Amino acid sequence: MISFSQDQLVAWMSPLLWPFVRALALFMAAPVLSSRAVPARAKIGLAFLVALGCQASLSGQPVVGLDSPQALAVLLQQVFIGLAIGFAVRIVFASVELAGELMGLQMGLSFASFFDPVSNAQVSAIARLFTILVTLMFVAVNGHLLLVVALVNSFQVFPVDAGVMQAAGQLQIHRLGAELFSTALWIALPMIALMLFVNLTLGIISRIAPQINIFAIGFPVTLAMGMVGLVTVIPLLDAPILAALDRVLALFGTST
Repeated sequence: MISFSQDQLVAWMSPLLWPFVRALALFMAAPVLSSRAVPARAKIGLAFLVALGCQASLSGQPVVGLDSPQALAVLLQQVFIGLAIGFAVRIVFASVELAGELMGLQMGLSFASFFDPVSNAQVSAIARLFTILVTLMFVAVNGHLLLVVALVNSFQVFPVDAGVMQAAGQLQIHRLGAELFSTALWIALPMIALMLFVNLTLGIISRIAPQINIFAIGFPVTLAMGMVGLVTVIPLLDAPILAALDRVLALFGTST
């Protein structure tokens, strides 16, 4: 009769369990994969498949049993790191959406907002457009595969142990807030400069010819120039998005 000891079962399960938990936390927070359109069973199955497929490159990981005193701390570490990877990539999406909000505000389209069931919030039309574009670009550059690579590489940067606070201090997630605003301003800066020039020109015209109803011609001119600016800016989105994605994935030992 074939029998297995508890130590053997722990040695078999531990290398698979902790990558599975980290991958599942990633898929619950990462863009596209965390969408409500993706069933929970599909996320669980995909996380198990990724954890099983990366076993060949995760040799030498420590064995931590479920009955070990460190099991809870290790579980929290895996959930934290998985959520951190997803949150870092989501920062890139949020920065592009913020850039769209800034552009819409400058164009006078901030009132053209509607409820977005995906983000569960009110977003402007320009922000929604930019969100769709960055999602398509993310899939086009194999961003979903980069997430898997970042997950596997994260075990080299943050191995399985009980160092939850050490991982939090090393990641410094709070600095990603500055990344959000800097990337958003980088993307929206050409449009902001264009709209500033248009508003300055309209202001000069209103001073030179007071009989012109500047409010009647200001919105059509601003909207038309904004559309011209969008046509110019949208083809250039790949450079700042890829640069921001490269910076956030570098925290986990991955580059685009």
